[in-house]
Amino acid sequence: MRYAQGGGLTAERRAFRERVRREAAERFARGEENAVIAHDLRVSVRSVQRWHRAWAEGGASALASKGPASLPLLSEELFAVLERELDKGPLAHGWPDPTWTLSRIKTVIGRRFHKSYTVQGVAALLKRHGWSCQMPAGRAIERDEAAVRLGEGDLAARGRTAAALGAWLVFEDEAGFSMTPPTCRTWARRGRTPVVRVRGRSRRRLSIAALACYRPGRASRLLFRPSADARPDGRKSFAWTDYRDLIRAAHTQLGGPIVLVWDNLNTHLTAGMRRWSAGQDWLTIYQLPAYAPDLNPVEGIWSVLRRTTLANRAFADPQDLITAVRRGLRQLQYRHDVLDGCLTGTGLVPTPP
Repeated sequence: MRYAQGGGLTAERRAFRERVRREAAERFARGEENAVIAHDLRVSVRSVQRWHRAWAEGGASALASKGPASLPLLSEELFAVLERELDKGPLAHGWPDPTWTLSRIKTVIGRRFHKSYTVQGVAALLKRHGWSCQMPAGRAIERDEAAVRLGEGDLAARGRTAAALGAWLVFEDEAGFSMTPPTCRTWARRGRTPVVRVRGRSRRRLSIAALACYRPGRASRLLFRPSADARPDGRKSFAWTDYRDLIRAAHTQLGGPIVLVWDNLNTHLTAGMRRWSAGQDWLTIYQLPAYAPDLNPVEGIWSVLRRTTLANRAFADPQDLITAVRRGLRQLQYRHDVLDGCLTGTGLVPTPP
């Protein structure tokens, strides 16, 4: 039995198919019906019939794989060289953005090895070696990786301190939700593009501040507070007094000391907030490194909210947006596994002392 170019299969899949054919040969020797063998092995009857003919002519050895019909254009050694070239990134090879496409990889193969691949052949080559097309994670150019690594260690130390003191480790973040819908889809007649009418005058209609609260031995908590754009003072975002009131409410509901972790938003660093927090013996505040949202589990909560409750939805009016956001956050308050998963994504898991 042969598979051209390995059949586009990994070594594990080729070994699996080899085991299937050997089992079929054993059942041929016992005289079982082709249809029964095909049903049990989850293969087509025609494949079993073809194996039966080969087995009848040459025995079990006729079903053994003889390897690929031809050698691949890129050997394992050359593909390792290709991986090192791809690790340099598209910018190093002259492209203006840092994303790899099949056509770009095809060009790199031609330049580096003087071998011609089709786009489909490049896709099969990459899949066979464990590559896949993925959604990249964004990182700010201004991000200081050394500071982020130091922040990760400091954050882990504070997590252990919070666990030892019996304090709640609380992460805070805020997000804005607009009337402009994300990518949504709807059914319509072919050839007639449907039109979804949304409000274009105001891009941002609702601000939400949320607290993700964790403590070893206790169920994780999610607290949030919305702030609509229409405020008496005309402000469209949270003031430091709003954060103060939210932290006070969290302290009342959690019933214990708090180690608060948030970013370097200017409202967090105001003189009023500093004076107030300095007078609270139950509150310890830690600033995250700059441009490091991946260390904040609340960012993961916003992502889950946008991919579930708010996905594929065009809002009719501001009240519809507010209702949808509130409903989605209330549902997440009961999904402790999701909240814990967002914390695990940051690499920090508080453990009991």
